[in-house]
Amino acid sequence: SQVLPYTDRLNYCSAMMNNIGFCKAVEKMFAITVPERCVTIRIILSELSRIIDHMVCVCTNLVDLGALTNFWYFFNVREQVYVIWEKLCGARLTNTVTRIGGMYRDVYPGFVDDVRGVLLKIETAVGEVRGLIEHNKIFIDRTKDVCVVSASDAISWGWTGPCLRASGVDRDLRKDEPYYGYETYNFDTVIGTSGDTFDRIMVRIYEMIESVSIVRQGLDRLKPGPINSPDARVSLPSRERVYHDMEALINSFKLVYEGVRPAPGTCYDATEAANGELGYLIVSDGGTNPYRVKVRPPCFTQFAAYGDMLTGAMLADVAASLGSINIIAGELDR
Repeated sequence: SQVLPYTDRLNYCSAMMNNIGFCKAVEKMFAITVPERCVTIRIILSELSRIIDHMVCVCTNLVDLGALTNFWYFFNVREQVYVIWEKLCGARLTNTVTRIGGMYRDVYPGFVDDVRGVLLKIETAVGEVRGLIEHNKIFIDRTKDVCVVSASDAISWGWTGPCLRASGVDRDLRKDEPYYGYETYNFDTVIGTSGDTFDRIMVRIYEMIESVSIVRQGLDRLKPGPINSPDARVSLPSRERVYHDMEALINSFKLVYEGVRPAPGTCYDATEAANGELGYLIVSDGGTNPYRVKVRPPCFTQFAAYGDMLTGAMLADVAASLGSINIIAGELDR
């Protein structure tokens, strides 16, 4: 569990997705299934995180191109999502909201209404920005046919996520290797055609619309129930049991002071994070600390292609293309 705050620092623009991905990998090692309510909450938080991550990517990229107004449209509504994060877990940027086997806590009273309200504002903001840029001649001249990455090159570089889909490759782990019941949600994969800077920006804008739809479906499915697995290997017993049951007291003591203890072995598991495939390779020697954790961050491979992308480009294209691949320093350096 002490690894979780480190995962926050990977892509800190959508920190909850890092938490969820790591917990999902460890839960796979234990072969446990988290409760339905926990799964639904994780999907809602993941898709909201995807939206605010895309907002940062797009609006700061547009600022680099000289279009400041879009920044305020997106950052104002993004701030309202951060208010929900504050109510949920007390933190804005680095949330550490999940736990192995479940969640740190259940959602607060009024969470559903707050999320439904912010979704309306997200849709309005996306519409405002689309109206400003989608057919804007300056924006199109700066981004169309600029730093093109073909589908074959994107695959060769190991690209995933929105950048890969912008190059015309239909690959999304939520559909191709579905987890958490994503296959039961109704949403479209947004695919580009040219693999240029324009497509990499617009794919993210349209993905926000799809994520809004997924969140609404998740809210409709959110039913009362437990949020943590009953498996004593990973979940703390209730305080009431701890105060009256010696076995529960021992279980609580060992989980707090030692932590979870997966069987020896190696596990790789991945989720479709905001930038693409976020994978964790975890090696256990049977102890309570991981023997090794290797992170497969999505923007690391995208940045590796940056030099080749710029071959033959103009100096003015440097900032536009860099913003379109959305590198996050925490993932690059890790």
